[in-house]
Amino acid sequence: MLRNPVGSQRLDILEWLKDPAAHFPAPSQGDLVEDGVTADAVATKLGVPVAVADSHLALLAAIGLLRTRRIGRRTHYRRDEVRIAEVGRMFEKGW
Repeated sequence: MLRNPVGSQRLDILEWLKDPAAHFPAPSQGDLVEDGVTADAVATKLGVPVAVADSHLALLAAIGLLRTRRIGRRTHYRRDEVRIAEVGRMFEKGW
């Protein structure tokens, strides 16, 4: 893998997405829990440009830790709990 999947901002994103309603404002479209959170919301929370949040979210989605859903012109991201559990089990076994 060319880019490091672990980083404090990426870990923060994964942690916030455990309970998105507690960490992000309600969206004008969709539901935080069912649909996920946009890159704009993540960028605002992190205090970074949207392009930075986009790259973090894209990497997490590419390695399977986040699921994506298009609503209108925006992509919403939410945790893939099954995949996260699988990865956790791999590390427990001494991957």
